[in-house]
Amino acid sequence: MFVKVNSMSVIGMESYPVSVEVDTSPGLPQFATVGLPDASVKESRDRIKAAIKNSGYRFPRNHVTVNLAPADIKKEGTGFDLPIAVGILAAEELIKETVLQNCFFMGELSLDGSIKGVSGVLPAALKAKEIGIKSVYVSIENAAEAAMVEGINVIPVKTLPDVVECLEGRRDIEPLSLDVEKIFQKTSQYDLDFNEIKGQTQAKRALEIAAAGGHNMLLIGPPGSGKSMLAKRLPTILPDLSFGEAIEVTKVFSVAGSLSKEDTLMAVRPFRSPHHTISDAGLVGGGQTPRPGEISLAHLGVLFLDELPEFKKNALEALRQPLEDGTITITRSSVTASFPARFMLVAAMNPCPCGYFGDRVHACRCSPQQIRQYQAKISGPLLDRIDLHIEVPSVKYRALSDKERGESSAEVKTRVNNARDLQKKRFGGNEVVCNARMTEKQLREFCQINEEAHKLIEMAIEKLGLSARAVNRILKVSRTIADLENNASITASHVAEAIQYRSLDRSLI
Repeated sequence: MFVKVNSMSVIGMESYPVSVEVDTSPGLPQFATVGLPDASVKESRDRIKAAIKNSGYRFPRNHVTVNLAPADIKKEGTGFDLPIAVGILAAEELIKETVLQNCFFMGELSLDGSIKGVSGVLPAALKAKEIGIKSVYVSIENAAEAAMVEGINVIPVKTLPDVVECLEGRRDIEPLSLDVEKIFQKTSQYDLDFNEIKGQTQAKRALEIAAAGGHNMLLIGPPGSGKSMLAKRLPTILPDLSFGEAIEVTKVFSVAGSLSKEDTLMAVRPFRSPHHTISDAGLVGGGQTPRPGEISLAHLGVLFLDELPEFKKNALEALRQPLEDGTITITRSSVTASFPARFMLVAAMNPCPCGYFGDRVHACRCSPQQIRQYQAKISGPLLDRIDLHIEVPSVKYRALSDKERGESSAEVKTRVNNARDLQKKRFGGNEVVCNARMTEKQLREFCQINEEAHKLIEMAIEKLGLSARAVNRILKVSRTIADLENNASITASHVAEAIQYRSLDRSLI
């Protein structure tokens, strides 16, 4: 008997409908899977056999052929276990084929017949809704994730018998319904606040500018000066995610299999802080079957690279193209996948190997040659792509013990939102939503400067040896500083402040 069951294949961020075709025919007992399956799909044969038998059903004793169509798309992952098992039971007439037409199945089977969660359920559920499928059968672990998609029935199931009995009408499983708006409001809260930062007036000003314009920044200072503390509080002053953006971020985490049971919706901007031993594939994504890396998990949020010079050179250089384009495309022999990577890069480093060059209290033990070699680990092209270079000095005890609280994240965010609103109006709802993403054409149109400002930039080029890209960064930061002041034109003072945030363009020694 021949049966079709609906499922999905997730490649990169995209989902593709897959028709699981099961045919049982007389012949020697054999279980063949065709249709470009990977190793995990081929291994499903033994899991499915055991799950069917241990659930109290009889596995067919004849020739079973499973085709995953279309055959030109690679199928990977354990999510095909459930649709294949359902197809086999339907071929054995334990499930009526007519009830499968508007259903989609995705889940991994244990040997005892229980159903486990898999990655990529959210993009699969979105695609299922798009093509008109009414009901989605997934593990209880994935049910809340799939229920983020309104307009489809999400049936949470624990075991294979639950699926069979529900399809046959012998058990009534209530579709999971969630108040998505309430979850979005409840989870869009931060545990940290900007007013917890003591001292560091200049660094806090730079953070505000970075948040207002979406600029990348580098924090340079001795150990314990508060670089990590500053970086961790940057997301609290960024504009809130819209619901559409929250779904976009959640899709990335779903594909990566990084969604926890509690975080079914990523309603706050992600903050990723990978260790400096990370590989280039771990940072930008990769693998035989491409998976999102840290830069994609930081999409629409902040990627924090602490101890920047300690990262592998290949990993840092791989950041250059995503920083410009906002996407990363990974090509393998059998598949090409693209992942979003519109993140703010915040990096931190010591000024020298011992960490205390220029510190007011500790003496530096490094030679000028050691300091130059340490700073040279960060390439010029990468530094060009970082808009703000901020020196973060150690904080004096009196500032640390000051009981007066500074501005809260909400107060700073108000100014940031006002500046972002100006930018949205300026760019007219295009893909460019902040100054840091301006194109060359927009830069010429919106960053006009007077003669005094031109002279300042000319002096900076002569003294610092700035590249054309660094000059463009200065103009973009100047535009953001003007926006924070609600000023339509860029003045020389705005340009002067932007130039002072290029500390690594001038030698620190």
